[in-house]
Amino acid sequence: MRHDHVISAKGLSRGDIEAVLDRAAEIDADPGAFGDRLAGRLLGLCFFEPSTRTKMSFDTAAKRLGGDTIDMGSVESSSVKKGESLADTVRVIEGYADALVLRHPSEGAAKLASEFVDVPVINAGDGAGQHPTQTLLDLYTMRESSGLDDITVGIMGDLKYGRTVHSLAAALTNFDVQQHFISPESLRLPTNVRYDLHEAGANVREHRDLVDVLPALDVLYVTRIQRERFPDENEYRKVAGEYRIDAEMLEAAKDDLTVMHPLPRVDEIAPDVDDTDYAHYFEQAHNGVPVRMALLDSML
Repeated sequence: MRHDHVISAKGLSRGDIEAVLDRAAEIDADPGAFGDRLAGRLLGLCFFEPSTRTKMSFDTAAKRLGGDTIDMGSVESSSVKKGESLADTVRVIEGYADALVLRHPSEGAAKLASEFVDVPVINAGDGAGQHPTQTLLDLYTMRESSGLDDITVGIMGDLKYGRTVHSLAAALTNFDVQQHFISPESLRLPTNVRYDLHEAGANVREHRDLVDVLPALDVLYVTRIQRERFPDENEYRKVAGEYRIDAEMLEAAKDDLTVMHPLPRVDEIAPDVDDTDYAHYFEQAHNGVPVRMALLDSML
């Protein structure tokens, strides 16, 4: 993967994924051994949308590898506020950094940016499109808890606008996984995503109710109903809070069920789940550092 862009999970082979996850496991086991791998390198952070985990974990990852970061800052404090185009912004920052991490509200923005620069571009989320590095840390978490073959995964919540869902579903087609999608009718997987999954030979089933499939799941991946993605506030209010799990509901699940969430959560996972053995979402967030360290190490 050296010097490649990382734009979409659909561009990652099983070999690509396993190489990053294997390196992440090495880093997890002995992080100090990688402390000078990116000495003298700079990572440009270009976030046109808010971020906590992704931005901070990339910043941490670069610094733990001996590199450093430069930050574009908020849109309001940058030349974007003056009308500068995305193409011009990334061409300027390319001159300062060895790679760019880009989050943008427009689907396809990372692909566009990659066409204007010669340094690697890593997509940190493009609208309702893709979030491939989130997928890599999701897969790492799954592999550590449940394995990545011969498992049944349920993905619940906002499947229409959820870029983490679109990325994860695509990546899981590289493995022996049965995928179940649970959502209200208005937030079903987009047609193009369903088509891609079927073309990839995925075993996909769709449900309206978690109860129908919960006892069969090895992994339950819960997502937030994303208010900011809805073009219509009334549409959001119809489905907000409709899909929620708590500790009592999970009594019907396997004892070793892994519950995941890309975070932030609102009310879709009750706090009483946090203290159960099911909860892996904070561990999942922590895994963002070794996985992104592994990715930066392999690219730079």
